[in-house]
Amino acid sequence: MELEGCPLPEDRLYDLENNVWMLVEPGGASARIGIISAFAAFIGPVTAVTYRPLPGPIAAGRSVGMIETVRFTGAVRLPVDGTVTERNSALLQRPRLVNDSPYDAGWIVRFRPDRVQGPPLESAHAIRERLLERIHVQRIRCWPATPDLEMFEIGIECSAILTKLNEELAVRPPGTAILLVTDEPTSPIEMERWSDQTGHGLLARRREGDLHQFLVRKEEHPVPRVPRRD
Repeated sequence: MELEGCPLPEDRLYDLENNVWMLVEPGGASARIGIISAFAAFIGPVTAVTYRPLPGPIAAGRSVGMIETVRFTGAVRLPVDGTVTERNSALLQRPRLVNDSPYDAGWIVRFRPDRVQGPPLESAHAIRERLLERIHVQRIRCWPATPDLEMFEIGIECSAILTKLNEELAVRPPGTAILLVTDEPTSPIEMERWSDQTGHGLLARRREGDLHQFLVRKEEHPVPRVPRRD
């Protein structure tokens, strides 16, 4: 299922208090954990994942690692007692996988759980309403790609906004995602035209009241779809 654009797979269990999911693997002897997509969106782009030395069994609630972003540093905690058997070494070089693939490639650790049901673990349906309320209260927005930069351009004409957007993309690497927020009423048409003319991706759009939100991505090899008019 999805809650306001935030995926919430129904094939795993959740420790909502600690923002952790747990997926029991075939046979039931091992499980993986990671963080919930809504929480990944809330904390912003992950810049580092570090692991603690954890010999032997670990009690529920103990930290197995730390996640860092520009505005957040916090622990990832085991939802139940168990023994860690594997850490996701890919995160050491690519911590953004926690944002870009929170339920798959961005898993944190694999462990042998002492049990696979019971508190604090709950199903996706059981946490749905509480998580939805949190999303609304904290104004969490999940996007197809995690924004590397947010541009708030209020009271500015589209031509000036697009000039600034092009300048930002020019100095950033391919794959960069920018969230643009504007109150310019013509922006939906202008952003479509901009994407066609530049070949850069317009991944998603939303409207909240008078504000238009656009998620754009710098393509490695942009292919314009219509000629650019000077």
